[in-house]
Amino acid sequence: MIGLLRGKVLVRQPPSLLLEVNGVGYEVEAPMSTFYDLPDGDQEIVLYTHMMVRDDAHSLFGFLRETDRALFRSLLKVNGVGGKMALAILSGMSADEFALFIRSGDVKALCRLPGVGKKTAERLIIEMRDRLDGTETGASAMNTPGAGQGGSADADAVSALVALGYKTAEASRMVSAIFQAHMDTETVIRMALQNKAKG
Repeated sequence: MIGLLRGKVLVRQPPSLLLEVNGVGYEVEAPMSTFYDLPDGDQEIVLYTHMMVRDDAHSLFGFLRETDRALFRSLLKVNGVGGKMALAILSGMSADEFALFIRSGDVKALCRLPGVGKKTAERLIIEMRDRLDGTETGASAMNTPGAGQGGSADADAVSALVALGYKTAEASRMVSAIFQAHMDTETVIRMALQNKAKG
């Protein structure tokens, strides 16, 4: 299993990034919390990884913080939660916010996440209460994200939100509600998710 990668980010296209490690490019899926904190330029980074092997695909997930990977792995143990939903949860709220909603039994807040209905939210609360020790990260300052690569920031943001599980029409509404011309892709995604979380 691949547990850690150290290298330089060549391409950022949320929720995927291409990390070069000693001449080999690894395609890694990451939550938006990781994208927000990626350094600008070509600085070397370390990603804690989780490899998921299925009959039809091998997927590699990457996290800047080991606590995020631990929460991701805990989420995968919940019945009905796969890699895509776990990424969406980590993208839609911090580990601290998630822990708060789980401990307070806030079904409504969890239902704002893509793909999470009432039954899934209730199951998350029941199954995650005992698994949260050590997953909170504490308040962390957001670094200014680098510009995304590809098309326009608003279109890239819509694509990323769709990849996280939102319907295209909903993703478009989320982006158009906050988009301004000077924003880069990661800023648009962060603000759209924050706006959605406020309900």
